[in-house]
Amino acid sequence: MRVAIVGAGWGGLAAAIAATGRGHAITVFEAARVPGGRARTLPVRLPDGGEALLDNGQHILIGAYLETLKLMEQVGVRLDDALLRLPLALRLPDGAGLKLPPWPSPLDAAAGILTARGWNWRDKLSLLRASFNWQRSGFQCPPLASVADLCVTLTPRVRAELIEPLCVSALNTPAARSSGTVFLRVLRDALFGRGHGRWGGSNLLLPKQDLGRLFPQAAVAWLEGHGAEVRLGRRVQAVAATDARCAVDGERYDAVVLACPAPEAARLAAGAAPAGAAWARQAEALEHEAIATVYVTGGPRLPLPMLTLRSGPEAPAQFVFDRAQLGGPAGLLAFVASAAAGDRETLEAQVLAQARGLGWNVQPLQTVVEKRATFACVPGVVRPPLAVAPRLWACGDYVEGPYPATIEGTVRSGLAVAALV
Repeated sequence: MRVAIVGAGWGGLAAAIAATGRGHAITVFEAARVPGGRARTLPVRLPDGGEALLDNGQHILIGAYLETLKLMEQVGVRLDDALLRLPLALRLPDGAGLKLPPWPSPLDAAAGILTARGWNWRDKLSLLRASFNWQRSGFQCPPLASVADLCVTLTPRVRAELIEPLCVSALNTPAARSSGTVFLRVLRDALFGRGHGRWGGSNLLLPKQDLGRLFPQAAVAWLEGHGAEVRLGRRVQAVAATDARCAVDGERYDAVVLACPAPEAARLAAGAAPAGAAWARQAEALEHEAIATVYVTGGPRLPLPMLTLRSGPEAPAQFVFDRAQLGGPAGLLAFVASAAAGDRETLEAQVLAQARGLGWNVQPLQTVVEKRATFACVPGVVRPPLAVAPRLWACGDYVEGPYPATIEGTVRSGLAVAALV
């Protein structure tokens, strides 16, 4: 079949690769001039006159991202060259917090809890007891339970230093508002599931390359090498879908996949077919959360490539990344504020004050705020289905599925829709 895929983010590229592998003739439309969607690269001028390639937001992967890692290998990415693998560590700048040893699951999680720095035995026992109860329940909970509801028996230190940063990094929604069901699914796969090859499911995989090189560029090259057409800089104006045939801006296809952000997909779906209007209303009803990444220069070399931070209303960043340890210039740090509130200037000023509070005299370089970075992963959230209308489908991190708005969730959505087409 002739299949059009609207969007060259990770989900659209995953769908295109899988559909090409099934023998379909694929055309990918992408409004931007570079592929990758929200996980793409930005060139930035450094204070010394040099240039650095920064990411449109700092991303991390984990060893449990099985489909993402397999897809990267399929298009020729050498994972050891592209990703820095580390045991899961949620350490603060003062050294407190959790760090898992490089052991098999679940021994690594148990050992990490027992040896957590700055935690007393009450903290450790509360987490061990809660973890046992989550396992015993099959990582299931009432559908309207929040992450905060799941963690009422944990001590304040464990909630602040483990649950909050883990929850906001995975679901991009504060624990008080996050879906307990989705959080438990993430915990099950990350801490107790298998990883890819020799990597543990909980291993942190930090990109050593800019996001464009990490997957999108290799994916486009693979697609073009297998006969697919990728049209960059081409924003689709209209889609039509009937029982017999589809069209993209008047060009006829057998099926169309909307792999663009929810607002754009809703715009196209609403005008594509009568059934598309109901789907569009579901997509438009989703709440969204912002993510801010503040890049600064003049920072120290951190003890680990990634540290957690004590965050609050005036200190929005939950993580800081040492980009020098990931192939970037010395002194370049990336502060990440998930579920960020406020405008760009306010967030940047707050993060700079947060850095000064740690004794780091840094200067701002670039601040990126994705105001609609992810859907709000709240309890009972209703996500639109993959099927939009006859011959019209959708994929993306916001489409129905078991995962939150992560790269793995996006990739799995793309693979699922390719199988249905």
